[in-house]
Amino acid sequence: METRKNIDFSLLLLRLTAGGIMLAAHGWSKFLAYQKMSATFPDPFGVGSAVSLGLVVFAEFICAALVAIGLFTRLAAIPLIVTMVVAAFHIHAADPWKKKELAVIYLVMYVVIFLMGPGKYSLQNIFKISVNSRIGPINWLTK
Repeated sequence: METRKNIDFSLLLLRLTAGGIMLAAHGWSKFLAYQKMSATFPDPFGVGSAVSLGLVVFAEFICAALVAIGLFTRLAAIPLIVTMVVAAFHIHAADPWKKKELAVIYLVMYVVIFLMGPGKYSLQNIFKISVNSRIGPINWLTK
């Protein structure tokens, strides 16, 4: 029982750190500077700089907030994982490790969050929010 409390508290700390710092340090600044950055933002998928920036703002602002508060945490972690993979291994592919390191650290945190879920101390658990689906993986993703 004590171990489960430690796991749940650790997940809370991890979610607040990974989601909160991502939102505050990266998502918020991109959200505020969207207009200025949208013409020159990297476009790794060929969808246009404005769309690429929009996807990153969605991940780093909206999804990071969802991770931090523990609401649809596993689903919210997916765009963050994709964003960190692209940042570390595409955008900074030719850069030295020091430039990739932060994206890789975030990537590992979001993978752990995706695998473990939000834990007991999350809005989803507190308010007993669930999505019942006939598709098994959807139920798991929303726990």
